[in-house]
Amino acid sequence: MNLSKSSVLFMAACTGLIVANLYYCQPLIILIAAEFKIPVTDSGTITYLTQAGYAIGLFFMVPLGDKIERKKQILITTFASVIALIIAATAQSFVVLEIASLLIGITSIVPQLILPLAASLSKPEERGKVVGTIMSGLLVGILLSRTLSGFIGDIWGWRAMFWIAAGICLFIFFVIYKQFPFNQPVFEGTYAQLIQSLFSLIKTQPLLREATVMNVFCFAQFGAFWTTMVLLLSDDPFHFNSATIGLFGVVGASGALAAPLVGKIGDKGSSRVVVGYGSLLMLVSFVIFYFSGQSIIGIITGIVCIDIGLQSVHISNQTRVYSILPEARNRMNTVYMSFSFLGTAAGSAYGLMLWKYGGWEAVTLGCIILSLLALTVYAVTYKRKDKVQKRTMN
Repeated sequence: MNLSKSSVLFMAACTGLIVANLYYCQPLIILIAAEFKIPVTDSGTITYLTQAGYAIGLFFMVPLGDKIERKKQILITTFASVIALIIAATAQSFVVLEIASLLIGITSIVPQLILPLAASLSKPEERGKVVGTIMSGLLVGILLSRTLSGFIGDIWGWRAMFWIAAGICLFIFFVIYKQFPFNQPVFEGTYAQLIQSLFSLIKTQPLLREATVMNVFCFAQFGAFWTTMVLLLSDDPFHFNSATIGLFGVVGASGALAAPLVGKIGDKGSSRVVVGYGSLLMLVSFVIFYFSGQSIIGIITGIVCIDIGLQSVHISNQTRVYSILPEARNRMNTVYMSFSFLGTAAGSAYGLMLWKYGGWEAVTLGCIILSLLALTVYAVTYKRKDKVQKRTMN
C-alpha cells in the first residue's frame, strides 16, 4: 500500500508528540534543582541521560523492526513510555529521576520506528518528501516541547509536565492501535544475527559511515546549545523563568517549515549538496551566538540558523541512508540515529563542561570547533558519489 497525505500527517503528529518526551526536562532543570536542592549544572545531567537512553533504545530495539511486525513493536514501546513518564512524575529522589530519564529515552524511540515504516510504504520518487514531512512533525515536537514544559512547569510545577506527557502517550497508544497499518518485515535470522548485521553495515556502507559521522558532530552542537541556553537565559543579564525560556522553542519550530522543502530537494538528487550548506549554516549560527551573549535578537537569529542548518543536514542524510538496502532500513536507521543521539548526549555533557570552564563564550567556541570538524568530514568525502551497495545483510 502507498501512504495517503492524511496518513503521513498523522505519522508526523505522532512522531512530534512522542519525541517531545526527550526534551520536556530541559527548561525544567532549574525547578528540579530547586526541589532536590542540587546545583543547576548537576540537575542538567538528566538532559544527557535522556539522550543516552534514546541512543541505547535505538541501537538495541529499533533493529527489531526488521524482524518483528512494526505496528506491534510501536504499540509495546509507546505503552512502556507511559510507565517511564509516570516513574519520573512520582520520583522522590534525584537518583530515581535520573533512572526514569534514562528509561524515558529508551522508550521514546517510536519516531525512529515510524520513519522506516513510512519510508517502506512510500513511493521511491516521493520518499524524500514523506521523510521531510514526518521530520517536520518530529522537529516541531522537539522544539515546542520546550515551550510547553516551560509554561507547565512555571504554572503547576515540573511533575505536572511528566503526568501530562504520560497522558498524551496513552492517548497516542490507542490512536495508533486504530490507525496504523500492519507492515511485515523480511529479516528471518536471530536477534544476535540482527545486531551483528549492524556492524556489517558500518563496515560495508561508506555512505552510512559518512552520514553518521556528520550527524554526530552536528547533533553534538545542537545538544550543547539547547542545554546551556537554559543556563544563559536564567543568569545575568536576563534572569528569565522557565516559561519565558520555553518560548525560545517557538523560534526554532518556525525553522521546521523548511523540512519538506529539504526533502523535495533530496528527491531531485541534491541531498549531499544540502548537507554541505546545512553544516555551513550551523557554523554561522555559533559565530552569531558568540557575539550575542547579551542580545535577544542575536540569540533568536542564531536559533533559526542552527535549526534550519540541522534539519538540512539531518533530513538530507536520512534520505540518503534510506536509499540503500531497503530490506535493512530499520538497521540502517539504527546505526545512523543511535550514533547521532550519542552525539547529542555527548554534546549536552560537553556543553555543561564548557559552561563550568568558561561560560557562554567557551560553549560557542567549543561548538565552532565541532562545526569545523563536520565541514572537514564533508570536504574529505566531497568527491564520493552516493552509491547503492548491492550486498544485502540478510
